[in-house]
Amino acid sequence: MFDDLRGRKPTLIDMEAYRRSAVVIPLIEKEDGYHVLFEVRAIGLKHQPGEICFPGGGCERGESPEEGALREICEELLVSGEQVELVAPMDIFVSPFNMVIYPYLGILKGYEGTFNSDEVLEVFTVPLDYFMKIKPGVFYNKIYTEPPENFPWDKVQGGEKYRWNQGTYPVYFYEYKGKVIWGITARIMRNTAWQIKTAGWREE
Repeated sequence: MFDDLRGRKPTLIDMEAYRRSAVVIPLIEKEDGYHVLFEVRAIGLKHQPGEICFPGGGCERGESPEEGALREICEELLVSGEQVELVAPMDIFVSPFNMVIYPYLGILKGYEGTFNSDEVLEVFTVPLDYFMKIKPGVFYNKIYTEPPENFPWDKVQGGEKYRWNQGTYPVYFYEYKGKVIWGITARIMRNTAWQIKTAGWREE
């Protein structure tokens, strides 16, 4: 009866309600070590113009997150798939706003500073060592439940006096040479730095 369930991999409950996106945290090797490449989103974009982000975007129908991450970085930085080595998946980010992001740590080879100007205003790099040594600033937004006007209070114990759980949402900030890396991008970077440390990174 349950044979078809044995060995299944869990996903998120109500996964169909989430927008799936994938990003690459691109590392470029320079003389002084690895640097992380960031994009500044084009001013003409509808969503988050001018903000700093990683290469990435929404996964297309039937596309795995890994495939989506590779396609997006190639489209945005005008590179070939052979120039991108996806080293490992990082921890998945699930937002309280019906969005799930799959980050991948990658190494970008032979990159010459190209990018698609329709999507990217500019690119810049930050030494990976910076994120290993610097703790980001953090502020906490409150998260609470606001039921709609037609909520069926008569079906809930306690009615309108029901005590909903509340939470906090951390918003991180890194500042490097006039660039402010914040929000989801900073949160993914912070976690990635921690993962690299855990894997055996040593301060030089």
